[in-house]
Amino acid sequence: MTLERARRRAESDAESRGYRLNPDEDFLNDLLDGLARNENRFGYPACPCRLPSGRFDLDRDIICPCDYRDPDVEEYGFCYCGLYVSKDAFEGKAHIGPIPERRPREKQARANAAAVGKDEEGTEAASKLKGKPEMKMWYCRQCGYVCFREEPPYVCPICKAKREMFSEITASFHPT
Repeated sequence: MTLERARRRAESDAESRGYRLNPDEDFLNDLLDGLARNENRFGYPACPCRLPSGRFDLDRDIICPCDYRDPDVEEYGFCYCGLYVSKDAFEGKAHIGPIPERRPREKQARANAAAVGKDEEGTEAASKLKGKPEMKMWYCRQCGYVCFREEPPYVCPICKAKREMFSEITASFHPT
């Protein structure tokens, strides 16, 4: 992944949602460089403002654009790292600054522990984390999108319906 490719992908995604990229060119280039480095290192563009674990299953919610971007831009005018901004923020009508982290602490702890090769108590972990998350199947009641993860996404990547439109799919098997 190159910096230019990261920029094109981010610009395309921003445009599709009516967002802009951060107007501070130096800051923007640092973020795009972080995305490109993370994709080259891990095989996916993990958010440059968070510590990725290197495990797709633990980082799924922070793959750019992360699950938290749309609620952040809607509420504050920009996402957590400041890569994506609203039109007002782009035009300088809204200040871009720190905002609260939406990523649940449990997810942060699991990912951070995996990143340093330790379990949540700080003991060396061989290949699995203590308290491994329970994966569930979710579907969007608006468009039918289905995903397999701990929690439903904040926004459906297909129809942009909010998290509340997702329901858990449960299946039972009855042999005959």
